[in-house]
Amino acid sequence: MTPTPARTRLVRSATCLLLATGLVGGLTACSSLDNVVGSAVDQGVESVRGTVEGAVGDAVSEALGGASVSTDGTLPESFPAEVPLLDGTVRGGGAGPDGSGWVAQLAVASLDDFATAQAALEAAGYSAAGVNVDADTALGTFTGPTYRVVLTITTQASDGAVLATYVVTPV
Repeated sequence: MTPTPARTRLVRSATCLLLATGLVGGLTACSSLDNVVGSAVDQGVESVRGTVEGAVGDAVSEALGGASVSTDGTLPESFPAEVPLLDGTVRGGGAGPDGSGWVAQLAVASLDDFATAQAALEAAGYSAAGVNVDADTALGTFTGPTYRVVLTITTQASDGAVLATYVVTPV
C-alpha cells in the first residue's frame, strides 16, 4: 500500500515531535516512544495523531521527573519569566521537582504563530536548532544561557485546537 501524502506528513510530524521531546534532558523513554509511533502507523491517520498526543504528554511528564501537567488554565508560579510565551489562552502547565523543568501549554490562533514565538525567543537570546515547520506541525529547540526550550505547535485531532507546548529545562 502506498502511503498518502497526509499520512507521510503526519508520520514525519510525529517523529519530529518525539525527537524534539527526546532532546529534553533526562528523557529515557525515547525507544519506547518510537515503538508507539511505529506500531500506531498501521492504525490510520487519526489514530496516529491521538497516540502521538498521548505519548508526548507521557514523555513530558517523565522528562519533568513524573510531574503531572495541569489543565486548570494556570502555569506554575516557578515558570521562568526569561522564557517568552506566545499570546494565547493558557491551558495548563507543570513543574518538575527542584527546578528540573517546566511545561506550559497554550491555545493559540494558528501554526503560523510559530514564527512569532521563534522571533521572540531569538530576541530574548535563544539560538534555534532543529526547526521544522510543515502544514501540520511546527517545532524547534531553542537554547539560551540558562534554559533550553523545546517548542511544538500542533493542531489537535480531538477538537481542532492549535496548541503551543513549551518544555523548558535548565541548560
